[in-house]
Amino acid sequence: MAVICFNSKLIHTSTHPQSFSCNPSRSNFNDETTTLLKTIRGKRGKRTSTSSFVVLSTHSNPRILKPNLRSPYGQSLSPYDSDDDGEEEDDDISEDESDDEFGEDEDSEEDSKSFYSKRQSKSRQGNLGKPKTLWEQRTSFNGVSIKGTNSRMDVRIGKRSTEEASFEDYDSNRSEKMGSFDVSVKRKKAEKSTASRFSQLSEELDLDEKWIPLLDYLTTFGLKDSDFIQIYERHMPFLQINVASAKERLEFLLSVGVKHRDIKKILLRQPQILGYTVEKNMKSHVAFLTDLGVPDARIGRIITAAPSLFSYSVEQSLKPTARYLVEEVGIKRNDLGKVVQLSPQILVQRIDNTWNTRFCFLSKELGAPRESIVKMVKKHPQLLHYSIEDGILPRINFLRSIGMRNSEIVKVLTSLTQVLSLSLEDNLKPKYLYLVNELRNEVKSLTKYPTYLSLSLDQRIRPRHRFLVSLKKAPKGPFPLSSFVPTDESFCQQWGTSIDSYMAFKQNLLLKDFANKYQRKG
Repeated sequence: MAVICFNSKLIHTSTHPQSFSCNPSRSNFNDETTTLLKTIRGKRGKRTSTSSFVVLSTHSNPRILKPNLRSPYGQSLSPYDSDDDGEEEDDDISEDESDDEFGEDEDSEEDSKSFYSKRQSKSRQGNLGKPKTLWEQRTSFNGVSIKGTNSRMDVRIGKRSTEEASFEDYDSNRSEKMGSFDVSVKRKKAEKSTASRFSQLSEELDLDEKWIPLLDYLTTFGLKDSDFIQIYERHMPFLQINVASAKERLEFLLSVGVKHRDIKKILLRQPQILGYTVEKNMKSHVAFLTDLGVPDARIGRIITAAPSLFSYSVEQSLKPTARYLVEEVGIKRNDLGKVVQLSPQILVQRIDNTWNTRFCFLSKELGAPRESIVKMVKKHPQLLHYSIEDGILPRINFLRSIGMRNSEIVKVLTSLTQVLSLSLEDNLKPKYLYLVNELRNEVKSLTKYPTYLSLSLDQRIRPRHRFLVSLKKAPKGPFPLSSFVPTDESFCQQWGTSIDSYMAFKQNLLLKDFANKYQRKG
């Protein structure tokens, strides 16, 4: 019988009934091999051609074996197969000698497989209890252990070693640390990004990350770092407001007619508005304006003009002010809505003081009757806000200087109270000079057409007068001031000309005036 044993598998080349035992020990293997050879020699003598025993080996030359090599179980391994019959052994064993172990009886394949599986199981159990060698640790990965022995390499798939588990735990901990590191890096990048977006604000204030959502939201209304600093100086707690609450309040303002571009103006003037609740504050104030007769389309404009309105109590402040205007000043209840639209600030000022001081001044200075002063307030309630010394009195003195009497001044102011808001140098004086020198009118004409003082000299008065002069339709005497009152279309129809020709003339005149002013400045 010839048997080739490789990697613990039996390859049968004859039917000679012989039994071989596979033992994991190399020393046992050597003893059994020696006994087997002696038995064969005792029966048949030297090996014949009909029966051969071939062992494949990668170390058939004993000189290249390490003399101090040991088996996986700690036993010494001899570089020779046997101490008794070494020379004869060399004659009978070829240079392809194998160190693999042999199987059981070839006639009982089931037993062979069973024994092999039991041996492999015991070997695994034994190895689990032993510490791994350095080679095993270095060649263990992904649940596969590559085990090196004297002259073979046994690859087996087994359970994960404790070293592998520790490596995975290390990887897990490392991943957690890397995750926290990534979060830290992202936080630092976010802080850096925030600092870059609000650089000026970061320099002025100790910027808190909790403020960022609110600041980001407010920037959608055009606010910048300098605006936030100004708001902070006026109302420090505004940065503590929750962004959801701020959105609710500003969206309510937008819903009642406040324009998006005016939100910035409101916040700069009244940042406290971010802290006013919608249900308990804002809705009640809007309802108050509606009760006064303010149309819904005008409420947003009133809020924009007087955002501090929300800081006054409806019952204790706003309603008493409205009653005072009706009962003390003499404004009709139906006219309150118009008065508030013209000057929303009238609701947030001490009307009793402003009304009394201005009423007494106009009565004493001009002899104006109460009815005339009430009409002045109704048409131009801003009168109650103007300074007497710096605003009202200088304009009254100008009208006196051009030849008007007090009664004529009262008539002009009753009809056109906004004259008290016009600039003396840039408006009233140039119009007066053009009236006298170019239009050849007398001052008394202003009492009949006080509107002339409210019209634009460059956009209305001069273009129309020059246009009619160019057409040779201007009257030789005083130019009628009534021609400046109607619209451009009505003016052209009145004088029998086309609107296109007038607009072309007006455009050229404006360009010439601009060129002349530019040359004088140069």
